[in-house]
Amino acid sequence: MIKAKKTSLVGQIFASVWIVGWSTYKFIQGGNIEIGDVVYSGLAIAGCFTPVYFSILLDKLKEIKLGI
Repeated sequence: MIKAKKTSLVGQIFASVWIVGWSTYKFIQGGNIEIGDVVYSGLAIAGCFTPVYFSILLDKLKEIKLGI
């Protein structure tokens, strides 16, 4: 059975690897990379993993409220 969390994590890892690979390819081909490209790549990678961070945060809040 396919689980949503595992499938989501695989998708997030794939997206991050794609962004890193594309940025590396762009750097090697052009040799000129702007600071904006680096910042946007970092933000995109962080954005890919935001659901994971949010899920961890919600799990911690649930533990605090329930006292588990």
